[in-house]
Amino acid sequence: MISIKVPTVGESITEVTLLKWTKPEGAYVDRDEVIAELESEKATFEVNAEQAGTLHHKATEGDSILIGAILADIDETATKPAGEAPKPEPVAAAAPATPTAPMSSAPVTSVPNTVKATPVAAAIIADKKVDTNQIKASGFAGKITKVDVLDALNNPGKIQFAGQDLFSRNVRPEKMSNLRKTISRRLVEAKNTTAMLTTFNEVDMTGIMQIRKQYKDKFKEAHGVNLGFMSFFTKACAIALTEWPTVNAFIDGDQLLYHDYADISIAVSTPRGLTVPVIRNVESLSMAGIEKKVIELAGKARDSKLTAEELTGGTFTITNGGVFGSLMSTPIINIPQSAILGMHKIQDRPMAVNGEVKILPMMYLALSYDHRIIDGRESVGFLVRVKELLENPALLLIAKDPVASLLEL
Repeated sequence: MISIKVPTVGESITEVTLLKWTKPEGAYVDRDEVIAELESEKATFEVNAEQAGTLHHKATEGDSILIGAILADIDETATKPAGEAPKPEPVAAAAPATPTAPMSSAPVTSVPNTVKATPVAAAIIADKKVDTNQIKASGFAGKITKVDVLDALNNPGKIQFAGQDLFSRNVRPEKMSNLRKTISRRLVEAKNTTAMLTTFNEVDMTGIMQIRKQYKDKFKEAHGVNLGFMSFFTKACAIALTEWPTVNAFIDGDQLLYHDYADISIAVSTPRGLTVPVIRNVESLSMAGIEKKVIELAGKARDSKLTAEELTGGTFTITNGGVFGSLMSTPIINIPQSAILGMHKIQDRPMAVNGEVKILPMMYLALSYDHRIIDGRESVGFLVRVKELLENPALLLIAKDPVASLLEL
């Protein structure tokens, strides 16, 4: 019998949470097979079987476990069961079987594949355009029945929480995850230990939107990724950080730490909470390189596959509340960094241009910064420079106006 212990995942981390067992109690596991998923303050990670054998759980899903504690035992003397059924292969799409009963005359449903409903219930949902979130399922295994749909139709405008009756007073306690605890602690620490202030500006997105429209197909064909907004913003911030180095610096005791590189953290929302993976050396990456890294890190974040290294060491942060519809916000600094840029929703607004009113796609920008290290002149100068670079995307190439560069001005 060998014991699988919780591995060390960071100097300051003393415990982790068992998110789930990927192999059940008593199952036979092969060597290096994933048996569990754990969550630390910074990331989630997998635990593998060190030997083949029968697995015996020593903790329950949701438990907090100390680093070095025994997570499971494996009886390596056990023999692999003979005649184990092979893992089922994914079922390939096949032609639908010929129906043995007359086809229903009900309209084609628009019920998502994730919603389970009887055929009659699905037809009513599609015909009456019922919001499935407002239906309390009573069928077997959570399936929506005809009665459930009719009940929702008979109570228009009355919203039910998932699984609850009307006028419910139910309260559901739920343990905070280690990630949510860390987010809470760091946000309060940022508010309490920094002299945080926010400055605002707005940017005309016309130039960037025209470039994306003109080159998106060629860009995708050449690089295999879409040309998004994030590459423009990260590149603009990297250039502005070289010109305003204090925005890229940290306070460390009684000294300042300046960074001669731009490691930009990108805030990503996941089902488990906010994570902030880091794109290293943005100043040295191409637009395609940035887009590929954004996709890679965002995918890892949503699949809970980020490593501790990918979540630490950023020198500046960008967060995009615009994807959720936010028009303006004051983002909180991601300590120990000194500043964070908030992107927002692009909205057509009437703007005065050379004495005329024009409708332009505008975005509000917000820069929250630590006033202990960054003065008003520096914060405003940085944000104005980012605005200038975004409104004149050609500047992103050499950080100067091409004509002025040609004339050596």
